[in-house]
Amino acid sequence: MLKLYAMFLTLIFLVELVAAIVGFVFRHEIKNSFKNNYEKALKQYNTTGDYRSDAVDKIQNTLRCCGVTDFRDWKDTNYYSEKGFPKSCCKLEDCSPQRDADKVNNELVGIFLAYCLSRAITNNQYEIV
Repeated sequence: MLKLYAMFLTLIFLVELVAAIVGFVFRHEIKNSFKNNYEKALKQYNTTGDYRSDAVDKIQNTLRCCGVTDFRDWKDTNYYSEKGFPKSCCKLEDCSPQRDADKVNNELVGIFLAYCLSRAITNNQYEIV
């Protein structure tokens, strides 16, 4: 019984190892596939309850972002030309962003500034005072 358990544990470990290696080798293809599919989902976005539109809303609500790279990605869509930004792009809970970019999540700037601050702290950490 112990040998069977060890065999299954080894098998699971090998499967995870192979999955990690394949994920690392094909990381650029996986990233491009996700990006292309997300861009396609933005282009086909509507409020009729389509599963792709629900997925876009869920991603934007969870990650507090708007669009693929930023809110400007929405400007190329039919939804934006008809109704503006979707509600899932809102910074606040009960807003209607429509075409006002100031009310839209734009976390990319914050992430970039946090990275710059972190890098500055790291570079100055070893500076002699």
